[in-house]
Amino acid sequence: MYKKFILSHHTNEKSFVWRFFIMKKWMIVCSALLVTVTVTGCSQQKEMMPVSGAIDHTLVTNVVDSKGTGIGSAELTETAAGVRVRLQLKGLEPGEKAIHFHEVGKCDPPDFTTSGSHVNPAKKQHGFDNPKGYHAGDLPNLKVNKNGIVDLEITTPNVTLEKGKSNSLLDEDGSTMIIHEKKDDYVTDPSGNSGNRIACGILK
Repeated sequence: MYKKFILSHHTNEKSFVWRFFIMKKWMIVCSALLVTVTVTGCSQQKEMMPVSGAIDHTLVTNVVDSKGTGIGSAELTETAAGVRVRLQLKGLEPGEKAIHFHEVGKCDPPDFTTSGSHVNPAKKQHGFDNPKGYHAGDLPNLKVNKNGIVDLEITTPNVTLEKGKSNSLLDEDGSTMIIHEKKDDYVTDPSGNSGNRIACGILK
């Protein structure tokens, strides 16, 4: 019994020592894995962190008609190619319409004259076909479909959403996006013979 006890005791001791040895090895392995996972996780997290300079600057504005009623929205995004304008509008008369950026961030219906003249820091004349043109705020005509809907994108390299620039839409008093009742002839100063201002969106 004594030998058996001793043997049992030694067997248990060896078993204990062996279990301890195994547990120690597992603790070392687990610690190593934990460090690896932590470092990998931190590395991945670091790689996924956005760089501020790569983030697009986006501005969304509501567009109202001459009665002050909302007719849709304009989303402006700063991109490498310039300012991208996404227009989603309804309730307009079908046909081509002029659209320009104006220099003051006010939309007072019904005529929106408080929005001032076109954004024009270079002091040029109006129109893409004008030899003395064109304004930074000039944009291609938009087309309203037969249902009175506009759903399109325009990208212009002539303005920016970056504050502090001479051609910025976001100066101290902001600016506006104006839609006219007629199409722009791209040559007549100061607004392309485009008629009354029928819709407006404030950009601030």
